[in-house]
Parts: sequence; C-alpha cells; structure tokens
Amino acid sequence: MAVRSAIINVMTRAADKAARRLKRDFGEVENLQVSRKGPADFVSSADLRAEQTLKEELGRARPDYAFLMEESGHTAAADPGAGSQRRWIVDPLDGTTNFLHGLPHFAISIALEERGDIIAGVIYDPVKEEMFWAEKGAGAYLNDRRIRVSGRSTLESALVAVGSPFKGHGEAPQFLAELNAIIGATAGMRRWGAASLDLAYVAAGRYDAFCERDLSTWDTAAGIALVREAGGYISEMDGKSIRLDSPSILAANDRLHAAMVDLLRVV
Repeated sequence: MAVRSAIINVMTRAADKAARRLKRDFGEVENLQVSRKGPADFVSSADLRAEQTLKEELGRARPDYAFLMEESGHTAAADPGAGSQRRWIVDPLDGTTNFLHGLPHFAISIALEERGDIIAGVIYDPVKEEMFWAEKGAGAYLNDRRIRVSGRSTLESALVAVGSPFKGHGEAPQFLAELNAIIGATAGMRRWGAASLDLAYVAAGRYDAFCERDLSTWDTAAGIALVREAGGYISEMDGKSIRLDSPSILAANDRLHAAMVDLLRVV
C-alpha cells in the first residue's frame, strides 16, 4: 500500500471534505434544470462553497502557505513564516459545464507550488471516488495504486484527449486544423471538458496524450505533477518548456511526446 506523506494527507483530506458538498449539490442539478432562473447561479454557489472549504482546510493545516484560487485569486499566507515560499493552487470545480448539465465528469484540483516548481498535486473525481495524487520524487498514484503513463509508441495506436474553444474563448480555425491533424494520425480523439482529469488520465495511461490552449494555472498545475511523476513529458504544444502561465499544454507518454510536437507543429 502506498504511504502518503503529511502534505499529501493534508491535500487529500481537504479534497474529500469539499467533495462531500459538491456531490450533494450535483444531485440537485437535475431539479434545477427546469427552474425558471436556471442553474448557473447555483453552480457558481457550489463552486464558491467548495473553494471556501478548501481554503479553510488547507489554511488551517498550513497557515504559512499562500493561495492562488480560481474564484478568489491570489491570497497571501495567513501567518507568513518558514513556508511562505509555498503556495496552494486550487480549482474547486474543474468541469463546471459538465456539472451544470448533470454530466458526472468533474474534479477538484489542488497543487502545491514552491518558487515556481510544482512539488505535489491532487486531483479528485468525487463521483467515481478516484483520488489521483503525486509528490515530487515519490511517484504518482490512483488511490493506493502506483500509476504510469502508457507504453504505446506509435501515433496510429494512440488515444488523444483535446480541449476545444468555446464561445468567446480561443481560436476555432486553429483548433479545427489541429483536430484534423490529430484525427488523421491517431487511433482516436476524446473531448471530455475537464483538463485536470485529462492530465490525470494521461498519468494513468488511459490517454496517450492531451493538448489544449488557453487554460489557466489552476487547470493544469496538479496535472503537471501527476504526469511528470508517472513518467510522462509536459511542454507547450510547440515543444517549449512549460510554465505556470504557458499559453498551451501538451502532455504525453515518453515515447509519443516528440511525435505529438511534430504533428502539431506543422498545422
């Protein structure tokens, strides 16, 4: 059985507590679909409640860590001290559109950053009760089982996940050109609408690669830790080194990353 460090225990406990309310709220979405006002405000409230729970739990355990959170932005440490170079990066509900439509595919994402380096990550799918976690130098895990990226070595056999633009965001023509290249070269493409889980699935070998543009730091930070610790490669889509503010992300197993860069570069 995998032995979780103190910091991973802090992160998984916080994710589990926030997930309990999210699951209750998710159960109400179907009823809200027929309401006159609609569920958008409700989903925003669910997101905010989850974020507040995570902030309280993580802040109580490590008051000397700062926060970067999707809804409330950057918050300084409550009690700056020895750990003040560390920061939690949190997405309390990744896959909001899925949640809104009653699709059971969404996650809580928590990463721990130290001076620009992601040193731990947790991605929790509360519906499937799958807790993905990783810590720098300690490997990547799904619940208590060690995970690794897939061993596929050809694009023809690869299953690739993508994220697509939506109204008011991204460049549709560029995406369609990239999508056409992926469809023409691989065994299949999936678009599930939760980037954190796409990255976790690459780490677990379920997908062979994943790429998307215009994501936010909280969408990708925990997944970066997972893919790296599972033996995969992470970069921007053009092969440049990944940064927390990178305009795109490409994650793949160690055998296919270079081929994916080449495929996307010619678009």
